[in-house]
Amino acid sequence: MKFQEQEKITLLRDVEATEIPYGTKINLYKGTEVTLTQSLGGTFTVITHQGQMVSLSGKDADALGKDKASEISLPKTEAGEIDVEKAVWGQLRTCYDPEIPHNIVDLGLIYECKIEPINEAGDKKVSIVMTLTAPGCGMGDWLSKDARNKILTIPTVKDCNVQVTFDPPWDRSKMSPALRREFM
Repeated sequence: MKFQEQEKITLLRDVEATEIPYGTKINLYKGTEVTLTQSLGGTFTVITHQGQMVSLSGKDADALGKDKASEISLPKTEAGEIDVEKAVWGQLRTCYDPEIPHNIVDLGLIYECKIEPINEAGDKKVSIVMTLTAPGCGMGDWLSKDARNKILTIPTVKDCNVQVTFDPPWDRSKMSPALRREFM
C-alpha cells in the first residue's frame, strides 16, 4: 500500500478538526505540532503530538502552510453540457477515508447512485446509498457530509441525499480489483 511521506508541521492558526475514528469535533490551536499523514481529496489527516488522529478540512490548508486543493474540472457531454453522472462519480472519487488513503468509490463504499430531474430547467437531485468499512466507524457522518458537499458543487445539482446503510455489510470483495491487489 502506498503512503504519503509524513511531515511535521506547526499549525499557523487555530483550526477545528474531526477526531478519527469517533467523528467528534475538537479544536487545535496555533503552535500545535502535528504530523501530516495524508492529504487527499482536499482534506488533511494529521496526528497531534498527543497521538490523536484528526482530519482537517481543505479550507484550513493555510493553517498547515499548504495550498487549497484546486477545483476539479467538470466533464462535458458532446453538446457541451455538464455530464452530471460522470461529475458525481468524479466528486465521489475525491472523498477519501481519513484512515485509509483511498477514495470511497475504489473502496466499494458506494452501493447506489441515482440522478433524477427535479424541474424543466434541468436541475437534478442525487441520491447516494453508501456503507462504511465497519459498522462502528464514527466517521460515517463525516464521510457522508463530505460526499454530499462535494456533489452539491456541481452546478445543476440542487439537492443531494446521502444515506449510510450496513445492508449488505461491506467486505473487501467490494473494493476495485486494483485496490484488492494492493491490500493483498
